[in-house]
Amino acid sequence: MASKEKKPSERRDDSPEMVQRLKTRPFIFIGTILILVIVVIAFVFVPAMVPQAGGIGDFTFGSYNKVPIRMVSGNFFHQVQQQLSWQYQQQLAANPNNMGLVYNIWNQAFQETAIHMAVQDQMRQAGFIVPDNVVDREMARQFQTAAGFDAARYRAMSSSDRMNLWRQVREGLAVQRFLSDLNGMKVPSSEASFISSMASPRRSFSAAMFPLSTFPDSEVIAYATANPEPFRITHLSRITAASEREAHQILDMVRSGNTTFEEAARNSSQDAFAPVGGDMGMKMAHELESEIWNPLERESVLNLARGDISDVVSISLGWGASGWAFFRAEEVALPPDTADQLQRERIRSYILENFRGVAEDWALAEAERFSARVLERGFDNAVVQGNIARRNFGPIPVNFGDSFLFRAIGRTSDAPELQSAGRDLFFWRAAFSTPLRTPSAPLVVGDTVVVLFPLEESYEDADYLESIQLYYASSVDEYLGRGHRSYFLDSERLDNRFDATFWKLWGMN
Repeated sequence: MASKEKKPSERRDDSPEMVQRLKTRPFIFIGTILILVIVVIAFVFVPAMVPQAGGIGDFTFGSYNKVPIRMVSGNFFHQVQQQLSWQYQQQLAANPNNMGLVYNIWNQAFQETAIHMAVQDQMRQAGFIVPDNVVDREMARQFQTAAGFDAARYRAMSSSDRMNLWRQVREGLAVQRFLSDLNGMKVPSSEASFISSMASPRRSFSAAMFPLSTFPDSEVIAYATANPEPFRITHLSRITAASEREAHQILDMVRSGNTTFEEAARNSSQDAFAPVGGDMGMKMAHELESEIWNPLERESVLNLARGDISDVVSISLGWGASGWAFFRAEEVALPPDTADQLQRERIRSYILENFRGVAEDWALAEAERFSARVLERGFDNAVVQGNIARRNFGPIPVNFGDSFLFRAIGRTSDAPELQSAGRDLFFWRAAFSTPLRTPSAPLVVGDTVVVLFPLEESYEDADYLESIQLYYASSVDEYLGRGHRSYFLDSERLDNRFDATFWKLWGMN
């Protein structure tokens, strides 16, 4: 039976040239068309969407390289704003007071104008000048009809209008040349071929997961026993004041017996503990580190006897604010009770946040023992017998950086623990250098230690690789388009005063 597939030489695409350009380089194509449309409509009347107070005047919304960006009747800014207003005329007619839409239209017109001016600035710096005869030829095309040159319409324009149109045509041609040069940055076929080749080989995996959050109670207790100081338990109350002087005044009143600690807290303290008489509840020693910066002052508070009141100390109130406070010990500080589950959880959280390497070392050792069992019993048996969390994912190619051109580990829900693996060189090295059906060396990915087990390897077909080559060229164009816009709009040369001018113009500042 003859194959129904067409040979490469027989493939045809009967789409018009303009459609082909739109498909392959949409950003550059649309940008070019926009410039031509604006030139064509330069002196075609479109009802102005302007403030009721007075119509188009001379409004300055900022500058690019110290050249003002103005809205003047008939200039580029005005033309783009009018064209966008025409595009959204139905929405505006349905809701004339939709200031959100009005703002977006004007802001887009401002941005297009800023980019338009920036491109011209770049072309001038590059020494590019559109020859007068080229401008004249393009100018003449604006007055061409099916019957030929419309001399009557040309003569009907004033000299100033013709000169303005001539300048706009010249500017448009310079910008068009800039975009054409971007479009002309062809992607070498060897580069596109290399990129597409990255889609193969691809591998499917099983993986054993050892989350750091499963750091066991036995290890938590051992760590706390060896390092008890940060986990001492104390019960404190606190009175906070905005100034050191005020804190001393309140402390003197409490110590003299003129008021009780609880009454002073309710009446004078300036923190969240005031309504409960200053009671802070149970605290671990390390939890006071973020409140009492000075280690000597912190130790003096932790060493208070039951019922004793501290001197005034400097404290943090959060968000960079500071204050002054004094403390009362409700209980003497005691070593941690590792039999208490809540205390164990607080110790575990402290270890994972401040001494993560302790938990990583434990998980890596567990993963090493697991890998040894895999070699003896096989991956499936080792997972079941060890009650290990297992994930299956793939097939994926080497996709360092999670490129959108290929399937990415960071965009799969099959292994949520591996969301950060896409930019991990050690992950990809282990994934594709480990022999099939063999456990990899354990590696840390995010908050999990992982043992990869490559299951099989496969290759993409030629048609898919060809489609990547074609799409890669298009994506480069789109990237360049987005890149030049952000380059100009984020430039230090752009003085953006759009918001202030817009809202002042509409009487809403």
